[in-house]
Amino acid sequence: MSSILKQRVRYTPYLKKLRTGDQCIDLFKNGQYLGWSGFTGVGAPKVIPQILVDHVEKNNLQGKLGFHLFVGASAGPEESKWAENNMILTRSPHQVGKPIAAAINDGRTQFFDKHLSMFPQDLTYGYYTRNKTDNPFLDYTIIEATAIKEDGSIVPGPAVGASPEMITYSNKIIIEVNTKTPSFEGIHDIDMPINPPFRKPYPHISTDFKIGQNSIPVDPEKVVAIVESTTGDKVPPNTPSDAQSKAIANHLIEFLEHEVKLGRLPENLHPLQSGIGNIANAVVEGLAGSKFKNLTVWTEVLQDSFLDFFESGSLDFATATSIRLTEDGFKKFYDNWDTYSKKLCLRSQVVSNSPEIIRRLGVIAMNTPVEVDIYGHANSTNVMGSRMLNGLGGSADFLRNAKLSIMHTPSARPSKIDPTGVSCIVPMAPHIDQTEHDLDIIVTDQGLADLRGLSPKERAQIIINKCSHPDYKDQLQDYFDRSIHYCTKKKTLHEPHILKDVFKMHLNFQENGTMKLDSWDQKF
Repeated sequence: MSSILKQRVRYTPYLKKLRTGDQCIDLFKNGQYLGWSGFTGVGAPKVIPQILVDHVEKNNLQGKLGFHLFVGASAGPEESKWAENNMILTRSPHQVGKPIAAAINDGRTQFFDKHLSMFPQDLTYGYYTRNKTDNPFLDYTIIEATAIKEDGSIVPGPAVGASPEMITYSNKIIIEVNTKTPSFEGIHDIDMPINPPFRKPYPHISTDFKIGQNSIPVDPEKVVAIVESTTGDKVPPNTPSDAQSKAIANHLIEFLEHEVKLGRLPENLHPLQSGIGNIANAVVEGLAGSKFKNLTVWTEVLQDSFLDFFESGSLDFATATSIRLTEDGFKKFYDNWDTYSKKLCLRSQVVSNSPEIIRRLGVIAMNTPVEVDIYGHANSTNVMGSRMLNGLGGSADFLRNAKLSIMHTPSARPSKIDPTGVSCIVPMAPHIDQTEHDLDIIVTDQGLADLRGLSPKERAQIIINKCSHPDYKDQLQDYFDRSIHYCTKKKTLHEPHILKDVFKMHLNFQENGTMKLDSWDQKF
């Protein structure tokens, strides 16, 4: 037992349950239902998942030792190793990584995609464990802690996610105490699950509101092992902002300045939510360098760019369920703990993504889709309608309930044979995650379309004019004009479409590597 572990585990009865990872292998059987802590690649357990991978590889148990795996969102590199060894039978509600996506698209892993605000509470309703024959609870929850308090409660690390619900709804619990990561005690605000009809309204009325519980209660009788972990979180480098993402950010900031000028937003805007990726980074960078001051953030995940946002003096307070930082970002965060910890709070994902709170605070939501169609429907998950990317995540939690629902995307993405081979503005999205009823603003590197109060035909024209790539603008306009001509005869003009043509751009990409058509009369 290391001296750091002894300092971190302040509930002494747990020290009698200290085990190595190898000593836990016999606890796991094929077909078990497991919960992991973590959210967007940080805060996940590391020892037990790696030990089980090694066990499978050493004994050629691929396809013979598999689990039903539940994590608040995506996990770390351990999940990829599980996918490569066919150890994930089912998965919910969100994932990231080529191996797990390949397993889903190959049919080796059954994936259930769910809104992140709803997943934890649905778990406690027994929705995901209803086919179990013994009892409706998770068999094990493996949770990473950075400390254990005197009452046995768990202090998470850089992510809370669905840990409170998993701990509550699990038969047995294994706690990995990470002594590589500094203790995060004091930075969390934990809401424990209470199911209807006894659930009370969340009282949060500002981004910095706290209920005051900074650890996760746990029944000590459920804890079967304490394992020391000495591995830090590994987050790949962020994609840097490029000219395209900076153009999108500039359009957005100009729009927000205009809304303030017209009195539809206050000078410090409303709480901001931003997704992950280079566009999100560019928006945060743009806001940090803008005239806006005293800003606040109510979001799911904070990336490295938020540290610069704090340092700019423009950001007063941020709340999330995960701090997804790179190695350099974590070092900067730890070195300036006293500064950042006073301006930051990590919450359960049911709170960070609560539709009630998002609507109450008037959050400005900004997320990136795969594509948007001319009437304002967005596809966030299934490329070409069928290939699962990562999952819905929390985008719809925010977009459906925000004061301003914004989707930002490049106008086109390159393919192997064409620099503008994939138009991100299409006639009809082959899979729809966010509907026309939920989106207010579409913005690309070409421009911004304000869709508020517009009919479908009005939306289509402004999206084509403002957001489509020049290589595709005439083609999309031609489709729209032909649709109006066709639907005038049919008296179906509310949202004009020609069904035999509507997916020709996608079909052409699948066959020829570009969405550029010779004509709309092209046959497939």
